[in-house]
Amino acid sequence: MARMKFVCDSERCIECNGCVTACKNENEVPWGVNRRRVVTLNDGLPGEKSISVACMHCSDAPCMAVCPVQCFYRTDEGVVLHDKDVCIGCGYCSYACPFGAPQFPSQGTFGARGKMDKCTFCAGGPEANGSEAEFEKYGRNRLAEGKLPACAEMCSTKALLAGDGDVVADIFRTRVVHRGTGAEVWGWGTAYGSQQAGTPPTGGTK
Repeated sequence: MARMKFVCDSERCIECNGCVTACKNENEVPWGVNRRRVVTLNDGLPGEKSISVACMHCSDAPCMAVCPVQCFYRTDEGVVLHDKDVCIGCGYCSYACPFGAPQFPSQGTFGARGKMDKCTFCAGGPEANGSEAEFEKYGRNRLAEGKLPACAEMCSTKALLAGDGDVVADIFRTRVVHRGTGAEVWGWGTAYGSQQAGTPPTGGTK
């Protein structure tokens, strides 16, 4: 079974926010909620980098660990989803997530702000695939239609990659080798440790 993952190539991201717009349009995300956003580091300075950030569907998701009502669950493809009928809006997941993925649609204190919302990898929710109830709560279930998330498909520079984790890793590894860089790629050292330039990591890239 394929394990779905996101990877954003900071060398290709041009901060166009096309991924953000595609997500909001495809899933009719409520006003004030951004399931995906583009973050730019060292903005305006030499060497600035932009990356598209959303729920990373972690293998050991901290949101799942802290949820007091266990509204989170993981699909066979490794996508982390949640049940809005169970969510109590406590906000614990918001504090636990290192990517700021959990969003709340209205103002006010936690518990009175409504149900949490986040990136679903365009995989819908616990309702029947393609149902009106599923779309209303979670947006379009593109995975059930055999499609990838709208954000990745609409990325004009193909900086944002989504799909089978092994395939995505192979694509990114090939790009790095062709660039002739390895450790110089932003975030590479953090993710994979010290490497010689132009040398992809061996193993552990899935």
